[in-house]
Amino acid sequence: MNLQGVGAVVTGGASGLGNATAKMLASHGAKVAIFDLNEEVGVKAAEEIGGKFFKVNVADEDSANAGFAAAEEAHGVARVLVNCAGIAPAIRIVNKEGVPHSLDAYRKAVEVNLIGTFNMISKFAARLIAAKIEGEEAGVIVNTASVAAYDGQIGQAAYASSKGGVVGLTLPAARDLAQHKIRVMTIAPGIFLTPMLMGLPQAAQDSLGTQVPHPSRLGKPEEYARLAESIIENPMLNGEVIRLDGAIRMAPR
Repeated sequence: MNLQGVGAVVTGGASGLGNATAKMLASHGAKVAIFDLNEEVGVKAAEEIGGKFFKVNVADEDSANAGFAAAEEAHGVARVLVNCAGIAPAIRIVNKEGVPHSLDAYRKAVEVNLIGTFNMISKFAARLIAAKIEGEEAGVIVNTASVAAYDGQIGQAAYASSKGGVVGLTLPAARDLAQHKIRVMTIAPGIFLTPMLMGLPQAAQDSLGTQVPHPSRLGKPEEYARLAESIIENPMLNGEVIRLDGAIRMAPR
C-alpha cells in the first residue's frame, strides 16, 4: 500500500512503539491520528508529525466510535490501523503473603489489551467496509502481542494471557475480513526500550539486553515501526504473528 495521503490510526501513539510507528507513517505521507489517553504527551506527539490527537479509551465502544468519527472527519476514512495501546501488570496469581491476584487487575489487562484490540479492529473495519475502497487492497491492521504470549514469565499471568488472546485473534480476524480486502497481522515484540523500561537504571537495562541472543541489546521502537512498514507494504502478509525478539526465549523470571 502506498501510504501517501492515506488516513492512519495508531493507538497508544503518544509514546513507545506507537509513537515510533506514527512517525514512520507520517514520514511516508500518511495522515496520522493518534489515539491515546495521555492527552498532554499525545497532543505534542501529534503536532510533531503534523497529525491529530484524539483522547480515546480503546476498551470503550463510545470512545472508539467518537475517535474514529473525528479522525475520519479530519483525514478521511482510515485505511491503516496499528494497535499499540496496552498495559503490562506484574502480579503473581498468589503472592508471597498468600493474597490472590486481584480479579479487577486481571480484567483490566484483558479489557485493554485484548478487548481493546478487538474493539479497534471492528470499529475500524466497519467504517472502511462502508467506504467501498476500489482495488486489490482496502486496508491493513497491525496488532501488538508480545513474546509473553508464548513465554510468559512469573507475574505475567494477566499480561501473557491477554496477549495470547491477541495472537489467537489474528487468523480468524484475517479470515473474517479477507472478503473485504482488509489484512490483519500481529507483531510479537521481545524486550524493547519503551518508556516503562527507560525508567530502569542503565545497569538493569543492560542486564535485560544481554538476555537477547542477537543482537544482544534491547529492541528499538524504530525497529518495530520498520516491521510495521514492511507489513503494510507487502500484500501477501496476512493472518500471521511475527516475533520481533532477537531470538529470545524468556526464562521463568
